[in-house]
Amino acid sequence: MKKRILSFALTSLLFAHSIVAQENIYTPTVENLKARQEFADSKFGIFLHWGLYSMFAQGEWYLQNAGLNVDEYAKSADAFYPHRFDAKEWVSAIKEAGAKYICFTSRHHDGFSLWDTEQSEYNIVDATPFGRDVIKELADECHRQGIKLHLYYSHIDWTREDYPLGRTATTVTGRDKSKENWPAYYSFMNRQLTELLTNYGEIGAIWFDGHWDHDQDSIPFDWQLPQQYALIHKLQPACLVGNNHHIAPHEGEDIQIFERDLPGENKAGLSGQDISRLPLETCQTMNGMWGYKIIDQNYKSSETLIRYLVSTAGKGANLLLNVGPQPNGELPAAAIERLKEMGKWTSKYGETIYETTAGDIPVQDWGVTTRKGNRLFIHIFDCKETELFLPLQCKVKKAFTYDGKQPVKYKKSKQGITLIFDKAPEGTDYIIELITK
Repeated sequence: MKKRILSFALTSLLFAHSIVAQENIYTPTVENLKARQEFADSKFGIFLHWGLYSMFAQGEWYLQNAGLNVDEYAKSADAFYPHRFDAKEWVSAIKEAGAKYICFTSRHHDGFSLWDTEQSEYNIVDATPFGRDVIKELADECHRQGIKLHLYYSHIDWTREDYPLGRTATTVTGRDKSKENWPAYYSFMNRQLTELLTNYGEIGAIWFDGHWDHDQDSIPFDWQLPQQYALIHKLQPACLVGNNHHIAPHEGEDIQIFERDLPGENKAGLSGQDISRLPLETCQTMNGMWGYKIIDQNYKSSETLIRYLVSTAGKGANLLLNVGPQPNGELPAAAIERLKEMGKWTSKYGETIYETTAGDIPVQDWGVTTRKGNRLFIHIFDCKETELFLPLQCKVKKAFTYDGKQPVKYKKSKQGITLIFDKAPEGTDYIIELITK
């Protein structure tokens, strides 16, 4: 009898534990799943790194890299007056480039907030002569023009004394380490996130950064992400959560982020994680830095950027391409020029990447492929021959140039098909469309 009671008690305990475990499993809502698909279909977004650091024109890590005193750095807010900021100009230029969403730095590692937050006076409304809520203006304009707004939010704060410092900001001075208080800081962040998701209309995603600040701690640091993610999904169920932590996605995340690399590549050393089944996004700089740096004029060519966009789509991912606005509030002229060139391309060839999936053929030296239903797009970047072998398992009904819809000869084999050209393909992206069975 005792054995039966013990067995029943053990079974009940396991069942109760199972219920608790199930309750902790994140189940995305219908609205969230729809938002994931819309995100995956969009393929192209623009990242905007902008804040007090732009005034120094030395990039977004200037506070740490220069080893500044936090109080002296904060004084720069009194001179921040981006009089040429125009949300309509920003959003219009980005929309004309073919981008479907904007990700804006609401608060970077220096802790300065770009909205009228009630949680700290260290913000663009209370601490600057500019006195305007940039996120409000940007959100309103995005909603008017039909562009999704995503908000970058740093888990790090080099200036708040309650943030427990990690491996960064070791050269920053002026902080009292005895005042570090994780519960207080965590509560502060969640109150700010509540503001962002309550006062600015629909927000497409919260894009976290900074988890890696404690990746070298001797005792694993508990960021309490499940509760924070649950708060976001409670406030806006369709709002996607992403985290640029450089590791496999955590429970509760809706997208997977890769920094400076296509999914599956790790040339920059930040993207060695496995590829999940979540929608994917690669963030990349247009020049070298994320934030504005006056000497960084090493902008990638329009051809390089277009090919990177197409290559990202060929991996089934989105490209989040960064622009660092100037301290006066303008987008750099070189960035505007490239956005216009990308817009010319997307207006003509956008359907070969928007709403597509990764193509049948992995990325090759000659280019990539994307698929939309029974249409397979062959994007050729570099082919010096008049024949191109494609290792395809599907049956091909037709082959023709995307431009002009001219038939393209091909021959079949057990291994695939070989496209036959009159002359070697040329141009930024020479596209062949295949109709497949």
